[in-house]
Amino acid sequence: METAEKQNIHKKAKVEHIDYKDIVSLGHHINPHARMNSRKRTGFSAKQQRDFARAIKRARFMALMPYIAH
Repeated sequence: METAEKQNIHKKAKVEHIDYKDIVSLGHHINPHARMNSRKRTGFSAKQQRDFARAIKRARFMALMPYIAH
């Protein structure tokens, strides 16, 4: 059984910076319970995952994204 390689959509789209104000792209990597997906699911590198987590935390602090799902 072969495993499919995860596609990093930010790398494919040539995105250099993950911005906390871009709620749509951040929302693609959030599960229905408003939790961040792991590197295994997102396909991010370690540095990209840290930047992603920082952006999510900033967006939550600025009330752009929820801390928990209702």
